[in-house]
Amino acid sequence: MPAPTHSGRSALDATLDGTLDVVGIGNAIVDVMAPADDAAIAALGMVRGGMMLIDTERANALYDAMGPARESSGGSAANTLAGLAMLGAKCGFIGQVADDQLGEVFAHDIRAGGIDFSTPPRRVNAAAGDPPTARCLIFVSPDGQRTMNTFLGAAQFLPAAAVDEATIASARVLYLEGYLWDPEEPRSAMRRAIAAARAAGREVAFTLSDGFVIARHGDDFRALIEAGQIDILFANEHELAALTGVEDFHDGLASLHGKVPTVVVTRSEKGAHAFRGTEHASVPAEPVDHVIDTTGAGDLFAAGFLFGHVRGGSLEACLRLGAICAGEVISHYGARPEADLKRLCAKVM
Repeated sequence: MPAPTHSGRSALDATLDGTLDVVGIGNAIVDVMAPADDAAIAALGMVRGGMMLIDTERANALYDAMGPARESSGGSAANTLAGLAMLGAKCGFIGQVADDQLGEVFAHDIRAGGIDFSTPPRRVNAAAGDPPTARCLIFVSPDGQRTMNTFLGAAQFLPAAAVDEATIASARVLYLEGYLWDPEEPRSAMRRAIAAARAAGREVAFTLSDGFVIARHGDDFRALIEAGQIDILFANEHELAALTGVEDFHDGLASLHGKVPTVVVTRSEKGAHAFRGTEHASVPAEPVDHVIDTTGAGDLFAAGFLFGHVRGGSLEACLRLGAICAGEVISHYGARPEADLKRLCAKVM
């Protein structure tokens, strides 16, 4: 398998020794995790085990209140690319950070993982109200319960100008994170990227991300599908129902035949299904001794599937790779793999 792109290289440099496999566009978020007892969580006005979207003022206050923390890069598409790079794929990422400490953390982490990242940081003028780098502030209770506070910050301001069309053309697959479709500015950036990918004859993969995204932008997604702009669609069974308006899983899957060349739908412990043209395959969920944290399961499933896809694997092989990668990430805390994915997936490809 070819080695991943090295830190500091541009995506175009990667084309000198082979086309990029996947370039992704998504939220550039840093996960900040710190231990906290239930009394501290209550004192900070949080609901134990909950997840809230917060503003700049609240993000700064909670960050200042945290004890010693562990910081690591996150974000749905970035997690997928991290898995792909661990498997040996050549990847690039486009996402917006601010010119601050956490922006440096994100840039370091993703480049250290062998992923090209050259989006310029957004300058921060606190007096002008410029947002800092996105972060998810996670307070971990003694029993492992996670109380999450997400601040999207600079990630919501990815400009269309940040999308380099030559970089998009250098990748076999453009991978888009549905979460980032919500803010107007990055939505325009992703539309530009789709146009560049179509013009270059590249494939466009799209993950629906969450039901609330479909509730707000389902008409956009359905229009993209009807226009033939999406080649690979990732969803879970609840997102499939929300997109198609069909409650029965198999009928919902069938309703997309002839509209999207490849559709991949995960069903948690019930495994996953996919069709590619007239081919259909399904696999069971990968056995896991103890499910610790399901964060990132869909992201890593997409990583395994896309790796198999760009390597020319059968539909069943792609699904099996996805199941293995998802199984690994739910066996521990955190949304990035900890085990050697190449070794785990060697039995498949």
